[in-house]
Amino acid sequence: MAFPAHRPRRLRSTPALRRLVAEIDLRPRHLVLPMFVKEGASEPIPIASMPGVVQHTRDSLRKAAVEAVSAGVGGLMLFGVPESRDATGSAGVDPDGVLNVALRDLRAEVGDATVLMADTCLDEFTDHGHCGVLDAEGRVDNDATLAVYAEMAVAQAEAGAHLLGPSGMMDGQVGAIREALDAAGHVDTGILAYTAKYSSAFFGPFREAVESQLRGDRKTYQQDSANVREALRELALDLEEGADMVMVKPALAYLDVLRAVAETADVPVAAYQVSGEYAMVEAAAANGWLDRDRTVLETLTGIRRAGADIVLTYWATEVAQRLTTE
Repeated sequence: MAFPAHRPRRLRSTPALRRLVAEIDLRPRHLVLPMFVKEGASEPIPIASMPGVVQHTRDSLRKAAVEAVSAGVGGLMLFGVPESRDATGSAGVDPDGVLNVALRDLRAEVGDATVLMADTCLDEFTDHGHCGVLDAEGRVDNDATLAVYAEMAVAQAEAGAHLLGPSGMMDGQVGAIREALDAAGHVDTGILAYTAKYSSAFFGPFREAVESQLRGDRKTYQQDSANVREALRELALDLEEGADMVMVKPALAYLDVLRAVAETADVPVAAYQVSGEYAMVEAAAANGWLDRDRTVLETLTGIRRAGADIVLTYWATEVAQRLTTE
């Protein structure tokens, strides 16, 4: 047969053919929308480093949640921004704290129509900005933090969360939370483990979103960006401790880690397209350097292709609406 004998372009020649042979799909159900709710806010507050994202009021949070659910998103991940903070992050444990109140609001508003997730971490609530309580030397005390996480997890489950997301990277956090939930009768509340959360520069805009009080860094508990085997060790531990789902965070700079986790895990795998990834695309698009809509879909498809069953993204509602109209 004359060269070229093989012509893969045949299967790219029409939109219908490309759709027919597509190996990976991106549907609204794959997407989770992270949302911020600010205690005492009277109107939504724009986050300058994340164009289009806001700190919600209780009312605007409910409206945005209904919009997301109507678009078919798979879930909502809630973060709270309290009016006051202290050394132990007590507002995160308080049943009447901003995050738990918001969970009750949304459970009443949307019920089981979507999956309500809560950030089970103290960084938004501590006056030092770390993800746990500190010891006398100012270091994060792993085991003391686990006790607070356990209390926080029960409060979030009682407020209506379907899934809890321990994001602090404390050793043993999944097991401690699972034990506390079961003891309190919340045996059906699941855990989305932040299995591989890296100490990343891509978290920058998130600091503004939650008004972080952090000084210094989190390198003693978040993972080193150079390491993959360490992530797989964390995966094995989280699965042993009872994680129902696992996550890699950030996504785009860690697609190799995501692939390695997806090839190993026997539970659903999530990836978080974090604030810095969102901000980069928005900034480049605003300068006319990228086609925004195509870039958004390409990044999300790439994360799915690398192995994510679920993608947390600030574009979740917008993309879900686009996908349902195509």
